[in-house]
Amino acid sequence: MAKAKTVYICTECGGQAHKWQGQCPACNAWNTLVESVAEPTNGNHRFQSLAKSAPVRRLADIEASDVPRFTSGIGEFDRVLGGGLVAGGVVLIGGDPGIGKSTLLLQSLAEIAADRRSLYVSGEESAAQIALRAQRLGLLEKGSKMNDLQLLAEIQLEKIQATIEAEKPDVAVIDSIQTIYSEALTSAPGSVAQVRECAAQLTRIAKQSGTSIIMVGHVTKEGNLAGPRVLEHIVDTVLYFEGDTHSSFRLVRAFKNRFGAVNELGVFAMTEKGLRGVANPSALFLSQHEQSVPGSCVMVTQEGSRPLLVEVQALVDTAQVPNPRRLAVGLEQNRLALLLAVLHRHAGIGCFDQDVFLNAVGGVKITEPAADLAVLLSIHSSMRNKALPKGLIVFGEVGLAGEIRPSPRGQDRLKEAAKLGFTCALIPRANAPKQPIEGLNVIAVERIEEAIDRVREFE
Repeated sequence: MAKAKTVYICTECGGQAHKWQGQCPACNAWNTLVESVAEPTNGNHRFQSLAKSAPVRRLADIEASDVPRFTSGIGEFDRVLGGGLVAGGVVLIGGDPGIGKSTLLLQSLAEIAADRRSLYVSGEESAAQIALRAQRLGLLEKGSKMNDLQLLAEIQLEKIQATIEAEKPDVAVIDSIQTIYSEALTSAPGSVAQVRECAAQLTRIAKQSGTSIIMVGHVTKEGNLAGPRVLEHIVDTVLYFEGDTHSSFRLVRAFKNRFGAVNELGVFAMTEKGLRGVANPSALFLSQHEQSVPGSCVMVTQEGSRPLLVEVQALVDTAQVPNPRRLAVGLEQNRLALLLAVLHRHAGIGCFDQDVFLNAVGGVKITEPAADLAVLLSIHSSMRNKALPKGLIVFGEVGLAGEIRPSPRGQDRLKEAAKLGFTCALIPRANAPKQPIEGLNVIAVERIEEAIDRVREFE
């Protein structure tokens, strides 16, 4: 029997090479070429467009209208999606194993099945396993909405296509895309070619039939979605599950959304009855101290359209090794080194012989620069072993010249802080409100040394 020809495919861009190389010749990414079976080339393969052909039209003649949506049945899930599911939209959701992807989607379909036709396609679990999970979550009780949910345990793409065309569901869940294979390809399920082809065919079905398809994707050990990056370009929305599997809280973040805002955040709590939305997520990211403690500073971060209060904790201790350690959990480590240099140069506070540890409470990841001022004040508080004033809230970006730059949507941040009972805000001068906010004393500063001096006045 002749040996099957192999080809090496890049997991980032999908480029091909006849032999393994350390660097992809197409996109120059390192260590991304994986071996796959070479597909035979012939002229019988038919390519179909995502939608029916239409004549060329002027942009000014096209009537703009809002995209119709329908609810997923879970409020926090709707928030991340931008207001709900879109007919014909394709959603890709990824996360670590056991974090709650299948649980969330099963709960959502149970709510959707009350009003719309829904289909759950499982390629990883048997029908009995899914029924057992539904029973454990209390979704199969008498009179439950889930009784009308259709279930299919299948991994062959052609059979899944036929089922969707016959059942015509409004929502279909594919769990997961890495287990699906097409008979048109000879490579194994989960390979780059299979994942790319199956995702493209499912997307075509969604666009032509109007079925909203949600695909579950595996992640690599680095936390990125497994498979070629072209998979993220095909779909309309990309969601990531975040959080520690040992914690009861889960975060769902949108990284791409053609029908809504990106960086939206949904907060869930894992209970015995599945995932439940958290009404006041700011309470999760604040430590419950009876009194103020050194090294703790509360900031307001903006996650999409939602302002969240997050506690930033710093621990500064004398280094026992020649090279002091710099460790940041939930914040950018490179930015920590930059801010320490700014603190020394412009405020005269050096940490060159100190270990600096930084943590964002609750497992949340803060990527916006508005956390700079909170980071520096928490470090300064830990170094002097002096607690910051109780009820203080801060935010602001710190530049290399020591200036404190404004943060977007400052009014929303201040209103959220006042609503949760904070009485004093230390913010950039450019974010100072024109009208006073009831119950909130606003202190506007322009430079980092000025901010530290104002904090010392409270001692």
